[in-house]
Amino acid sequence: MRVIAGPLGLNFLEVSVGYNNSIIPVTQRLASQCGISLWNHPGHIELYVSLQNCFAHNVEDRDFTTTLNLRVYGAADEEETYHVSDTCHYPAWASREIICDPDYMEASECRRLLHGGRGHIEGHIWGGLGGGGGQIKAGTLDVEGAFQIKAIVFFSPDERPMSVTQALGKGYGVTNGPTRLVVRGSPTAPEAYQQDVSEPDSLERNRGPLITNLGSFAGGFSVTDNTISWFMPRHIDPLISADGFKLLEVHMGVNGQRLDAEEMAARQYTLVINDVHIITKIPVGAIGGYMKSAVKDNEYYTSYTIAPMLELLWAEDMTGEVTRYKVLFSITTPMAHMQPQLIDNTVQGEHLFRVSLGTFAADVVLWNITLSGVVLSVAECNARGFNVQELGSQNGFKTFTLQVPFTDPLVLKTNEEGTTLYSLHLVFGLHVLHDSSPLAYAVDLDSRAVDQVAPVLSGSCAHEVFDIIVNYGTPDFHFQIFLGKRSLTPTLAQQYGLTDHGTHIAFAVPFTDQSAVFEVIEHSHIKSRLDMALRYPETSEVFQAFSVSCSFPSTLTECYPNGTMTAMAVKFESVPTMNLSQLTLNDPTCGPVYTDDRFASFTFSVNSCGTTRKFLSNVLLYENEISLPESMTGVDDPEYELKVKCYYAYNATNSLSFIAAHANNEPYAEPAGGGLEVVIRMASDESYTMFHGPEEYPIPKYLQEPFFFEVELISTNPHVSLELENCWATLTADSSSLPRWNLIINGCPNLLDPNRVVFHPVYTDSRVQIPSHYKRFEGQMFAFAMDQDFLSDQLFVHCDVVLCDANNIMDGPCSGQCPSHGNEIDGMYD
Repeated sequence: MRVIAGPLGLNFLEVSVGYNNSIIPVTQRLASQCGISLWNHPGHIELYVSLQNCFAHNVEDRDFTTTLNLRVYGAADEEETYHVSDTCHYPAWASREIICDPDYMEASECRRLLHGGRGHIEGHIWGGLGGGGGQIKAGTLDVEGAFQIKAIVFFSPDERPMSVTQALGKGYGVTNGPTRLVVRGSPTAPEAYQQDVSEPDSLERNRGPLITNLGSFAGGFSVTDNTISWFMPRHIDPLISADGFKLLEVHMGVNGQRLDAEEMAARQYTLVINDVHIITKIPVGAIGGYMKSAVKDNEYYTSYTIAPMLELLWAEDMTGEVTRYKVLFSITTPMAHMQPQLIDNTVQGEHLFRVSLGTFAADVVLWNITLSGVVLSVAECNARGFNVQELGSQNGFKTFTLQVPFTDPLVLKTNEEGTTLYSLHLVFGLHVLHDSSPLAYAVDLDSRAVDQVAPVLSGSCAHEVFDIIVNYGTPDFHFQIFLGKRSLTPTLAQQYGLTDHGTHIAFAVPFTDQSAVFEVIEHSHIKSRLDMALRYPETSEVFQAFSVSCSFPSTLTECYPNGTMTAMAVKFESVPTMNLSQLTLNDPTCGPVYTDDRFASFTFSVNSCGTTRKFLSNVLLYENEISLPESMTGVDDPEYELKVKCYYAYNATNSLSFIAAHANNEPYAEPAGGGLEVVIRMASDESYTMFHGPEEYPIPKYLQEPFFFEVELISTNPHVSLELENCWATLTADSSSLPRWNLIINGCPNLLDPNRVVFHPVYTDSRVQIPSHYKRFEGQMFAFAMDQDFLSDQLFVHCDVVLCDANNIMDGPCSGQCPSHGNEIDGMYD
């Protein structure tokens, strides 16, 4: 039975067994007496338990069940308990079974071979007790048909008889099973003795010093250069009592497990059998063993440990009895000095130091690196962009690699006539895990490079694209181009039409490309930005970053003659987590007809989805709004809001007039004769009795001097009221020009204006017949600051108005309250 206890960090293992409802701790004496062996390996401990151990539940010498309790103590004093139980089926017994383990030796023999009838008998068990051989003579007495062992005689080589009680007291184990007699003892017992094993003449001696270990109970071994040779005598005296015998089987294994021929070849193990010896050869460092490190005077040493197994089966000619002989052996090579090698892989032109240090056994870790006197942990090195890696190999060794860019401040730079000398002093701080022994390895690195000129990014805006140019720097300057978070791959380069002009490369990126981000929508334009970077390929360090932001004509709104409106909503940089599929029009049941991770498309008619309409001069305006429903935001002002507008022009011969009478009391527009006119005029004072004529403009005003405006609807329909929606000032007569300052927003003064406008009431008089057709407001003169010393010399005031049903107040501007405001998407159909 084989049990593995781990994982890495195991500090101590306590073993106990369950027997007759009791928990019995396993001491070293009890382990050798009962057939339990404990082997230490890096990161885990293995236990080997004999099938016929003292605590096994034995069923007819065919099925053996053993229960173990394992208490594991970790390096941080944590404690865990495990319960392990297993049943092994072993029907193919040989006449005699012998096990040689570093912790115990066991010999068992079929009981029928010890006697031929009833009464006093004598028998012999030849065991591996005492190295090359040993003899046990057991006397038995038949009591009521059952065997009881009465006395045991040990030959070492003199006879040493003792009773069973005496043998048990001296640490031997004696078991009388249903069909077999078992005796077990420690290799260090007083009755044990050694027998020399001759060294094979065939071992090679011409490759270095020969180290042999002869006379152990498991044969001998030698180490020459990189090969371990383990040799056992073919004729094991006195286990084989006669010269005539036949070797039936020979098996080789590792860690208590057999290996087939294919696995042995893969591990480069060899097994040679001649007339005198059985020789196993194992390469030092081969799979199945492990290397162990040691440090002495800051020098690095390693040894190799492996636990091979040899299993022999032979039959003696005279008696025909079959013996199975199994040896589990642990071999450790002497400590050998190893000199770590630092390989400088720095390539001129890459502008970084690239080094590797190795090789080391698996129990060595890189603790820190000192660079020019600054001590950094491995994590800190990688965070700084040094790319520290641990590279393993199939034979269990490891190498550490490090990259340090020349641009790091810890690298010393010396300029010399067009070249730069880069210098770095490194100290690798290593530790051996099992005893925390420190090991330091220092090296000085130097590299001279021609001074380089880095490539330069530039860009501009063209029709619906960003035009990008990358001017080459010094030849062989390696770099990568990143657009947003994406690297410019050959596929993307072809997609963007990249062209190499010798001194530079040029390509064009659409402003709707996924590498770009949308910043804001401004009237009929959308503002898009492309972030770019040039990086070193080896370290991904950015050596130049560049952004270009442009406003592109927007076609996000389309207005069709049949009254169909389409709009495209985009995901802005300010709302990266927005789910565009949740957006709706004024009517929450009207959602997008298509969405992806960047766009949402809406299609609706002017008479649906909560679309509103109002009359402007010679234009009928239909409006809607794309936003998140309040149920999605949980706040009054949604985080996303876009206005959609369509303007439908009309003329004197085919105009649109406003009709208020309708079954649902909602105003609507239909073809009819007539005209509609809205005028805005400037009054001389707050009495609104005298107004400036067209010939007087521009009218001079001092800063903060009041101005007075009146807006009038030219109509005789008393059921219609005029409301101011938005009023603003610009520098030119173009109402969409920039800069712009809002005076009135959705019928209310601009809260950001330090001198907010004031509304004046309108009463009936000789000039005013219908007061609801008029709106009057007062403001204070201001100017746009063009620069620190120059103010704009004129202003133009513009207003949007809404016509409402005076008998049926609706939502929006007609309510007389101040709704939320947002960005606008304008469209026009003439």
